[in-house]
Amino acid sequence: MSNPSNRTSMRGQLTLRGVVIGALGCVIITASSAYTALKMGALPWPIIFAAVISLFFLKLMGNASLNEANVTHTIMSAGAMVAGGLAFTIPGAWMLGYADQISWLDMFIVALAGTILGLLATALIHRHFIVDAALEFPTGNAAAQTLRATEAGGKTGKQLFGSMAIAGIYSVLRDALGVVPSMLCTLNIPGVTFAIYNSPMLLSIGFLVGFAPVAFWFAGALLGNFGIIVGGTAAGLFDIVTAQGIVKSLGMGLMMGFGVAVVLKDILPQVAGIVRGLAADSSTDTDEQSLISGSLKLDAGIIGLGAAAIAVIVAIALDLGPVPAVIVTLFTFVTTIMSAQSCGQTGIDPMEIFGLIVMLIVAAFAQIAQVKLFFIAGIVAVACGLAGDVMNDFKAGAVLGTNPRAQWIGQAIGGIVGALVAAAVMVALVTAYGPDAFGPDKSFVAAQASVVATMVSGIPSVPWFVGGFIAGIVMYWLGIPAMMIGLGVYLPFYMSLTAFLGSCVKLAYDKWSAHRDATAGLSDEERAAKDAAFQATTIMSTTGYATKDFTLWPTFSRCILVLLMYVGGCAGSTAGGMKVSRLMLQVKSLRRELDHIIHPNRVSVITMDGQSVDERAVTSAHMFQVAYLLVLMAGTLVVSLDVLGFTESFVAALTCVSNVGPSLGALGPMANFAPLSWFSKLVLALIMLMGRLELMPMLVLLSPSTWRNK
Repeated sequence: MSNPSNRTSMRGQLTLRGVVIGALGCVIITASSAYTALKMGALPWPIIFAAVISLFFLKLMGNASLNEANVTHTIMSAGAMVAGGLAFTIPGAWMLGYADQISWLDMFIVALAGTILGLLATALIHRHFIVDAALEFPTGNAAAQTLRATEAGGKTGKQLFGSMAIAGIYSVLRDALGVVPSMLCTLNIPGVTFAIYNSPMLLSIGFLVGFAPVAFWFAGALLGNFGIIVGGTAAGLFDIVTAQGIVKSLGMGLMMGFGVAVVLKDILPQVAGIVRGLAADSSTDTDEQSLISGSLKLDAGIIGLGAAAIAVIVAIALDLGPVPAVIVTLFTFVTTIMSAQSCGQTGIDPMEIFGLIVMLIVAAFAQIAQVKLFFIAGIVAVACGLAGDVMNDFKAGAVLGTNPRAQWIGQAIGGIVGALVAAAVMVALVTAYGPDAFGPDKSFVAAQASVVATMVSGIPSVPWFVGGFIAGIVMYWLGIPAMMIGLGVYLPFYMSLTAFLGSCVKLAYDKWSAHRDATAGLSDEERAAKDAAFQATTIMSTTGYATKDFTLWPTFSRCILVLLMYVGGCAGSTAGGMKVSRLMLQVKSLRRELDHIIHPNRVSVITMDGQSVDERAVTSAHMFQVAYLLVLMAGTLVVSLDVLGFTESFVAALTCVSNVGPSLGALGPMANFAPLSWFSKLVLALIMLMGRLELMPMLVLLSPSTWRNK
């Protein structure tokens, strides 16, 4: 058995209609995201919205699978992150009076370079973060569950979309109408933005991520804001402005050190292993990891040449020079890792921070015009934004069983479309409103770009940055989540406090659930045993009930369940499957045959319940198994013509011929068989009927000789 995240065929997932719908949606979402990011100083992640819209329009055009919708929404949402990367950085140059030195072509090259570098990086780190690290990626998980709920409907769908509606109405009341305040419990603490951010999304992120990781995040916030800013200024060590610069420098150093440590400890050994596999020509194992071309040997060349080409392009087209171009290219791979880790643990992608870090590093080692520094920040921010989006999409794909290569190609399409649209929208806005319309207290606040503009002169405190950098590396090696601590140090305190409150709600909920179960007399181990026993019983008895999503269980557990689907119930029952008695006869027949090979002259008789079994009954059991396997193989082959992989095809046929009910993967217990074509459904219905009425009578009924005149 394979994991639901394992690769399935791209056929039926990356489709022409999906590309068209995704590209059109990408244009609209990219344009609106650029405007929103500049106007509101925020970028709502459009993954969930795009997922619902994709499935809706695909359904209007006929039968559609969750995997096709997943790839389509991947295309649709990609441009938003490209727009965010530009909107969070480039307007800072307009604020400093460099608007006449930045053309549409410059912004397009920045966006395109960032898009390509982000795609190349995600092709390299996909396996580590999705398969090996198995991070939460709350936004990607939410998108997958939204698609499942949209497809399945019922109570789960009502709960999900009901909560989405409440959050949406609340956000409109807060942002559009101003009825609800953005900040609650605001305290006037010099240098610290102490408040609770009235954000359902940020509270939900804290709830989904959980208490332990967010606690490290909040600890970093306490260290930076109250340990350094409040404590340092109260002790007279530095003034507020200096303390804020130290906090920013320390936070950036911690995050950068973490990114470098991940590269050294995890990514490079992984790359080395792939290289060794390629050298040994073990393409069977390694090519499965290929996302670009289908061959890791070719992928390695494409990534290397692509990175070199981008370095040359930005060095010449943006006039950065060779050294800054190489630094940007190399550090972009590091920052995309930081972005993936941040999205995986917190659901937050501070892309402008990563762009700012690389910009300051380049400024420290090379003499370069200030306007060019914004290009550097833009490239990195776009790459990190796209990487965060890609990794969330990969997580959704891992839950639904979508082919990651199809998603990667879809992301490439959406990223390129987004680069064109985002650059055009940015030019249109600055032309229509003028550069003076951008900045604090202006029509377009562009808060993130304003921060970049203020930091363009260099790292506020190099010693604290270096200290944080070293500490980030050491902490990662010691197993301490330096990325979470660094985010807490850098981000405004109100964001960290709000996420922490959400995690506290999760902690209280978990304790209440544990108390409820304890009151009911069940420990965690007992609950797991109960769930496992119930699921095993209902599958073996072929009653079809599913109380848990066992597609998320370990591979060994799922293999046991599939084996029970095959075995079925006991003789004389109404259960499906092979039946225990037939399998017992076959095992005893095998044992007799082995005994006969060792002792050729021995005469053995198969017995059951103390009585000898007629040889015709033994032969009948063998023939039944042959018929069963033939029907199973035929059903698997037919379903494989659809959009699903081997796991879904095989288990779908098995669960139907055994009359069990739930399947695995995209057809699992929390989904249904709706994604299949009418032909697959017809064949599965036929073999289900054959399994219920017994195979041999149905085969006799279907035999032409039965209907001939004698």
